[in-house]
Amino acid sequence: MLLTDTGVPPEHITTDKWGAETMRRLEDGWCSAVDRNTYECTIYANRPLICREFEMGSAECIAERAQPVTLSHPKR
Repeated sequence: MLLTDTGVPPEHITTDKWGAETMRRLEDGWCSAVDRNTYECTIYANRPLICREFEMGSAECIAERAQPVTLSHPKR
């Protein structure tokens, strides 16, 4: 969920069923801001707070990546 305005471009934002803005995911669950060739964030300087606080490679990161992705929100 996007809690602060960091300048995330609108094409990477969607609205969930409760009206909260979130990062848009592609059909296969990938974040729309990730470059699939380099695995780097294409909006790194403007990434949301959750991405700034989520430590890559941490136990939480590994657990999250192990979970299947389910898309339950409408696309914008």
